Amino acid sequence: MKIIFATGNKNKLKEILEIMEGTGFGIISAGDAGINSDPEETGSSFEENALIKARAVFELTDRTAVVMADDSGLCIDALGGERGELGIHSARFMGHDTSYEIKNREIIKRLEAVPEEERTARFVCAVAAILPSGQEIAVRESMEGFIAHKIAGENGFGYDPIFYLPEFGMTSAEISAGSKNLVSHRGKALRHMRAVLSEVRL
Repeated sequence: MKIIFATGNKNKLKEILEIMEGTGFGIISAGDAGINSDPEETGSSFEENALIKARAVFELTDRTAVVMADDSGLCIDALGGERGELGIHSARFMGHDTSYEIKNREIIKRLEAVPEEERTARFVCAVAAILPSGQEIAVRESMEGFIAHKIAGENGFGYDPIFYLPEFGMTSAEISAGSKNLVSHRGKALRHMRAVLSEVRL
């Protein structure tokens, strides 16, 4: 079975391919399938936005493949959590064209006076799938941590360099790709979806 994943983010697609390796699914991006889709993310949750992206691509397919999409973000409790300045708006925080280095420095600056125990945060990922039959499925997973006091690491992307994982004693941009895929929000959500897909008739 072929999966068309609705993303144009090469770093994200690389992670997806690593996590889904050995599943037997042939995974290609929407762009590689010749589909250009960029719907407005008007949902009020990660699940709703993931489904919006999946539906937009599904409508442009011949309905012989599973279409998948994800929506993820950084939820910082001191900045309003999932419905705050980041959360479902994480990619749009300070504007799409602003570099993540600038975004990360701004977040650290805003949390300067926040006590250690209140710097709690989580990465959340919802993965949606639409089967050739039109059946829709959505799952959610998260990765808990804290906002670091400085940017560290070059292995990740986005907000990874400021997301501190106490169990590793470093940021998610400092741990190896293999370790990250085991504990990350996206890794957990994709494995959850993989398990769900294995139980349904495609």
